[in-house]
Amino acid sequence: MNKIVSKRKLSDNVFAMKVEAPLIARERKAGQFIILMVDEDEGERIPLTIGDADPDKGTISLVFQAVGATTMKLSRKEPGEFLPAVLGPLGRPTSIRGENGEPPGHVVCVGGGIGVAPMHPIAQALKAAGNRVTIIMGARNRSLFVMEDEMRAIAGDDLILITDDGSSGRKGLVTEPLKELCEAGGVDEVIAIGPPIMMKFCSLATKPYGVKTTVSLNTIMIDGTGMCGGCRVSVGGETKFVCVDGPEFDGHLVDWDLMMKRMGAFKPQEASAREHACNLFKGV
Repeated sequence: MNKIVSKRKLSDNVFAMKVEAPLIARERKAGQFIILMVDEDEGERIPLTIGDADPDKGTISLVFQAVGATTMKLSRKEPGEFLPAVLGPLGRPTSIRGENGEPPGHVVCVGGGIGVAPMHPIAQALKAAGNRVTIIMGARNRSLFVMEDEMRAIAGDDLILITDDGSSGRKGLVTEPLKELCEAGGVDEVIAIGPPIMMKFCSLATKPYGVKTTVSLNTIMIDGTGMCGGCRVSVGGETKFVCVDGPEFDGHLVDWDLMMKRMGAFKPQEASAREHACNLFKGV
């Protein structure tokens, strides 16, 4: 059992939680994730990226959006309550430029919506390794930005805000400043985390410039050990499992259309479960 230490609302339906998990907090590295259960005897297992960790206090930070039945149930949990199962750290850590024999360089981190949260520890680690870090944050509107202050503390003047409606920063898509930076030259690597369609078009934007592009995938996942095959994706024509081979892959090699098709396989069931959860919360 893992105790919820704190909870706060970041924006519409987006929450940050700190959970007691001392062993995970001690071992976790940037880019890794956990799988948790909200209900002890039933319910799905969902993957969430570890946004931050405090080994001294034995806590990990999770940021999630209440969009499905399980995340809606999680959002109603309060400090002092417990989660029956938290498994991790899972997945391969991010390969941080400057830590593995490569010299530090200029890395552009693109975070879309809730994808900014898992980008935070990666950007932190990149900065600590001596890289120049430019961060592009995108959202539909100003109210949907999360962790802007934390990302500005890392990037300073190299933080670029993009909104669909122009309510903050530039009006447009994250691919626009990304293309401009690549065209200007001097970009050694791009890391993109966000909705699949955003990561797909970030990868398409960088490919003509030959800029290494890493994406973090969040596919349907059940056991987190590679046994069920639910998270399989095609990368460079080979079958990979996001839970054990990822979650990070070369964005230029991911079969995005196949992945998005697989992620939509259970939409009717997900909608039904979400409606049932809403009715339970309303007392219907």
